[in-house]
Amino acid sequence: MGDSVQTTSTVTENGTVKEYDAIIIGAGVAGLYQLYRLREAGLSVRLYEDGSGVGGTWYWNRYPGCRFDSESESYGYSWSPELLQEWDWKEHYSGQPENERYLNFVADKFDLRRDIQFNSHVTSAIYDERANRWDVQLENGERARAQFLVAATGLLSARYTPPFEGMDSFQGQSFHTSRWPKEPVDFKGKRVAVIGTGATGVQLIPEIAKEVGHLTVFQRTPNYCAPCRNSLVSPETQREWKANYAQIHKRIRETTAAFIHDFDRRKTLEVPKEERLAFYEELWTQPGFKKWLSNFYDIMIDPAANEDFAEFVRDKIRQRVKDPVVAEKLIPRDHPFGSKRIPLETGYYDAFNRDNVLLVDVREAPIERITSKGVKTTEKEYEFDIIIYATGFDAVTGSLTRMDIRGLNGQTIKDKWADGPRTLLGIQTAGFPNLFIAINNSFCNYTVCAESMVEWITDCIGYVRGKGYKRIAPKPQAETAWVEYINKAGSGSIFTKAKSAWFMGTNIPGKTRAILLNPIPAPAYRAKCQDAAASGYQEFVVE
Repeated sequence: MGDSVQTTSTVTENGTVKEYDAIIIGAGVAGLYQLYRLREAGLSVRLYEDGSGVGGTWYWNRYPGCRFDSESESYGYSWSPELLQEWDWKEHYSGQPENERYLNFVADKFDLRRDIQFNSHVTSAIYDERANRWDVQLENGERARAQFLVAATGLLSARYTPPFEGMDSFQGQSFHTSRWPKEPVDFKGKRVAVIGTGATGVQLIPEIAKEVGHLTVFQRTPNYCAPCRNSLVSPETQREWKANYAQIHKRIRETTAAFIHDFDRRKTLEVPKEERLAFYEELWTQPGFKKWLSNFYDIMIDPAANEDFAEFVRDKIRQRVKDPVVAEKLIPRDHPFGSKRIPLETGYYDAFNRDNVLLVDVREAPIERITSKGVKTTEKEYEFDIIIYATGFDAVTGSLTRMDIRGLNGQTIKDKWADGPRTLLGIQTAGFPNLFIAINNSFCNYTVCAESMVEWITDCIGYVRGKGYKRIAPKPQAETAWVEYINKAGSGSIFTKAKSAWFMGTNIPGKTRAILLNPIPAPAYRAKCQDAAASGYQEFVVE
C-alpha cells in the first residue's frame, strides 16, 4: 500500500490548520476499518484518537475479566481473507489483552498508524457553511479541516460515574473500570469496593474476589446473568474456522442479530411444559448468548413467554448461591429477561459464596457519600483501600453530545438530540452536512454491523465526490420518518421495558428516555441502507 494522499496546511491568524479530505475520530473497531477504506478510496485522511494506542473499547477497558461476549470467530473483521487466515484466536470468548493485540496486529498489517494521531482529544467540530468544511479542534490547541467528518466514537465509550458527594476526599485508590490503569493493580490483602453490577462488574467481581482481602459489592439492579462457558480453541477448531469463514460470515449476515445464533420460531407457551423446560436446560448448557438468541423468538415480545424463561433463570441463580437471602438479592424482578444486554459470567454467582465477599443492596441502603475512608450508606460507613466504579456509560449518544459539534446555523448536536437521537439510518443527522456517525447502534454483533456501516459511509462519500457535490445530509422529513419508524418498531419490544437500561438511556439521570438501539433485524436494516443508496440518496439533500 502506498503513502496517503498528500495533505496541505493553511496558515491563519489563529495558527496553522492542516487540511484533509476526511477526519475520523476514534481508533476502535469502526474507526480503523473506516481509515482503511477511505485511504483505499484515495482520500487524504487523519484519525484522531484520545488514547495512546488503537483498540477503542479494547484499549480502555483493561479491568480483570474483560472479554468478548460474542464468539471470537464472529467478532474478528471479515473484510480481509488474508487477515482471517493469519490470526489465531486463543479462546472462544477472547479476553481484553488478546483483543487489543488483535487490533494492533490489524493496524500494523495495514500500516494504519501513519495516519493516526494518538493522545489527541477532540474538543469541538464546527461546520463552516461557506467553505463546506468541518473545523476540528484538539484539546492541545491544534486545528484541522476536512470536507468529511466520521465520528467512530464508540457505542460504550463515554463513561458515567454518579456524582457522589465527597469523591475527591477518598484517600485510597479509585478508578472507573473503563479507565483501568495500565500497570497491574495490587489487590492482595486489600479492602475493595465495587460499585455497580452490570456486565463489567459481573466480569470483574469473580476475578478480583480471588485476590482481595475483602470485597464489598454495591448493587443497585441485579441482572439476568448467563454462564459464558469459555474454553480454549483447539487446533482442530482453528483449522475448521479458517476453512469455513465464508460460511460463518454468511450465517452471521442472515441472522436477526448478526450473531451465529438465531431464534427458534416456535411460540414459547405452545410448546408443552416438559418439552419447554428440557429445551431451556439444553440451552443453558451451551456457551455464549445461545440462552438468549437461540431461545423462542417470542420471549422478546410476549411478556408471558418472557416471564416463563425469566423464572427458569431465577431458579438457576438460587441453585448457585448458598445463602438464600443473598440469592434473592441477586435475582432480578423489575425488568424482563433481555431488556438489558445479558451479562455472560464465569463464577459470578459463586463469588458470593466466598467468606470475603459482601453484597450491599443500595436500594435498601442508598449510598450517601464517599468519605476519606470509604463509602457511607444510609446504614453505615464502609472503609476501603480501593474503590472501583463499574457504573457504566452514557451509551450511544454520550460520546457525541460531550463534544462541541455544531452544524448549520450553529446548532449543536447536544441541543438537537436533547429528546433523543435524531438520525436517518443512524448514520447521518439533518443540519450536519458530511458528518457521518460510524457507531453501531443496532442490536447486533458489533464488528459485523460496524463493517456494513463503514462500507455504506465510504460508498456515500465516493458518490458525493464522484458527482462533484460539496455536501450531503438527510432531508428533515426523511429523518423524522426514520425516527417514527424506529419508535414504532421498538414499541412492542422487550428492549423498551426496563426501568433503567442503557438501551433506553435511562441509566443516566436527566437523560431523555429514548430508543438508542435500532430494534429492527440486522438483515432488514442493511436492506434499508442499501435501498437508500440505490435510490440515488433521494432521502438526502445533496448539494
